[in-house]
Amino acid sequence: MLTSFEKPVHVIGGGLAGVEATWQLLIKGIPVCLHEMRPHTPSPVHQGDGLAMLVCSNSFKSENPENASQILKNEMRHMQSLILTVAETVRVPAGQALAVDRDLLSKKITQILVQHPLCHIERGEVCSLDDLPSDVDKVVATGPMTSPPLMQSLEKLCGFKRLYFYDCLAPIVFAESIDISVVFRADRYDKGAPGYLNCPLDKEAYLRLVASIAEADRVAEKPYEKMELFEGCLPIEEMVRRGEKTLAFGPMKPVGLRDPRSGKRPYAVVQLRQEDQYGGLYSMVGCQTRMKVKDQKRVFSMIPGLENAEFARYGSMHRNAYIRSPVLLNEDFSLKKDPHVYFAGQITGVEGYMESASMGLWVGWNIARRREGRSRSIPPATTAMGALIRHVTHSTGKSFEPMNINWGLIAGPLSPLPKDRRDASLESLSHFLQWLEKD
Repeated sequence: MLTSFEKPVHVIGGGLAGVEATWQLLIKGIPVCLHEMRPHTPSPVHQGDGLAMLVCSNSFKSENPENASQILKNEMRHMQSLILTVAETVRVPAGQALAVDRDLLSKKITQILVQHPLCHIERGEVCSLDDLPSDVDKVVATGPMTSPPLMQSLEKLCGFKRLYFYDCLAPIVFAESIDISVVFRADRYDKGAPGYLNCPLDKEAYLRLVASIAEADRVAEKPYEKMELFEGCLPIEEMVRRGEKTLAFGPMKPVGLRDPRSGKRPYAVVQLRQEDQYGGLYSMVGCQTRMKVKDQKRVFSMIPGLENAEFARYGSMHRNAYIRSPVLLNEDFSLKKDPHVYFAGQITGVEGYMESASMGLWVGWNIARRREGRSRSIPPATTAMGALIRHVTHSTGKSFEPMNINWGLIAGPLSPLPKDRRDASLESLSHFLQWLEKD
């Protein structure tokens, strides 16, 4: 039951992002009406009606201080993350990872919010933002499987025919792990600045690669997902299925390119496009895939120059709805078109449990800050949260894709990948704490 005279914030979605946004507001004394459609409207993937339900694994990733995900968790802890606080009480053995009993996690978090005097949980589907009072702050934290009615409402609000459904993702590799002695930098026909790294393949290497792709194990289609392939973003396995030379005449076509070492045009080329403005990450153009991770590592290491590639993200294919955040959102994740509407979590273009939760935390913190009459303040780019915020709000709109936190995002402003990641993680946390103290 709400006991504050202040207008409540309406948070739509009781997942990780919605829960963290709610908690940040509650600890600042701001009432919240948290909307969760379950159990009245079931989800195709969730079981039960608890809040903060984990759908995929029960792992919040590594606690190794050298891991980027641990930097993010440390920052969230310093901002009083509810999820991580509860996670410590329900953790299960998992080596260096933080893993939890997912049912206990959901049960405890639900209980905490149900019992909080400033929190009201409204069970039922929000089909449109117009269903809510017009003069209140609203947070859309509905995740990648936002219900169709609400999605249509958001499309209308955002001014797009539809929100982006990105069914296929290509792998991203760390620049430092690319063999520069093999690849060459060039753009087709030498037009403009050479923006691509090119991995040259002769005919024999190309045919071996194609055969390996054809034999690779693929992730099985989930029973709740209807696989619809889009011609503009076909998985690499589907292109191989259509013919041995499809790739050589498609995304791996060598036209307009000449290997400076041989002076000849390669039989095929795998192009690597710079993913971030600091040059720490490169995406594998046209290599979107649903191969299993073990086969991705094996297959893509056959590409000249990528024999020892380290992956910031493996390719994947799944139903994933998210908005074009760099075009639509301010740095506090409010909608440029309506500053009282915020987006949080996976729908903004981040991937992963902690990434989604941290962006919910960020939104709740910002709304509380604004109500206190304080100006916007962003963590440094050398912090995990700062790196994610900049990815969401400053990436190039056309090439914007969901991203997990990784060293390529964090380290970019200072250098490529730090050799001593333990020291670098401490430095990153120091930057975050200095920002938090000043703020």
